[in-house]
Amino acid sequence: MSLAARSSAPGRPIRVMIIDDSAVVRGLFTRWVAAAPDIELTGSAPDGAQGVAKIAALDPDVVVLDIEMPVMGGLEALPKLLAAKPGVRVVMASTLSHKGAEVTLRALSLGAADYIGKPESARIGGADSYRDELLQKIRALAPRSAGRTTSSFPATATGAPPAPSTGSVLRPLPPARRRPEILAVGASTGGPQALREFFGALNGAWTPPIVVVQHMPPAFTTILAEHLGKVSSLSSVEAAHGMPLLPGRIHLAPGDKHMTVHRAGAGWSLQLDQGPPENFCRPAVDPLFRSVASLFADRALAVVLTGMGADGREGARAVVNAGGVVLAQDEASSVVWGMPGAVAQAGLASMLRPAPALAQAVRALGRGERP
Repeated sequence: MSLAARSSAPGRPIRVMIIDDSAVVRGLFTRWVAAAPDIELTGSAPDGAQGVAKIAALDPDVVVLDIEMPVMGGLEALPKLLAAKPGVRVVMASTLSHKGAEVTLRALSLGAADYIGKPESARIGGADSYRDELLQKIRALAPRSAGRTTSSFPATATGAPPAPSTGSVLRPLPPARRRPEILAVGASTGGPQALREFFGALNGAWTPPIVVVQHMPPAFTTILAEHLGKVSSLSSVEAAHGMPLLPGRIHLAPGDKHMTVHRAGAGWSLQLDQGPPENFCRPAVDPLFRSVASLFADRALAVVLTGMGADGREGARAVVNAGGVVLAQDEASSVVWGMPGAVAQAGLASMLRPAPALAQAVRALGRGERP
């Protein structure tokens, strides 16, 4: 049977490979996978060089790749793995630190599909949450779960809009509307690269304030805010409690804190809190979208990018019910079509396109034009 045939065979276990220099981690992973009937371990390697040599024969759907390894580290191995097995999904295993965030975001820009924060070695034996998160990511990223065999698309994919994906119903754009006065964006799995593409294509052609939620831990959102400022001519900051909402600036929610917009005199400010997670997330997209809908009504514009789960759907519903507009990333270009798919299938999205094309539509709406 060919590799392509095996990759699309219905009902087969998800094939996973782990590349990690720690024998303890490889052993734990082997036991976790053995207890998951829908996942099988095709093999492992103690460094990137051996992983590259084995990947074609092992034919995994998903690779869990450690960043720091002898001989060949994860960052060097990543492009070689993607070249040796096109379409494979790679999850980077990273430390939750400033240095780990920098390297991980670079890996995501090079084609990694997602990342997971490794627990401290001293308590790895009790890392139940790490196990659960890792298996959840593997299931979401597998071609069978995602419904396709590739995790990437050209950064310049701004051509004609594709037909709506199965089960989605596009909501007509209002025939006439005032220009948006705020742009709210939500993303999760695959989001860092989608955000880079979105803001790179937006290219500074937007003057109202921008608020963004990306599901990430604290150290990572700090670095992501810096990266978004580099790919866009807009300024970009990690939000702080009480920070004024400024025109033409990207305000990114910090990890582990919900972010909402509130009235502050003649303007607006941002409030942060550690209220209960929503949709198992903090920060979550729904609280931000709800606050934007309540304050800006038909002047609100929301964009939902790639991500697991359904966070953003109910917030998008609030935006639409208030008279605002919601756009979502299409299925073909999403790493995981969970969040944008939930919005589209609820009939809340007025457009489904890749991130760069959504940016072009946002620019048109900002000029008072129909995209």
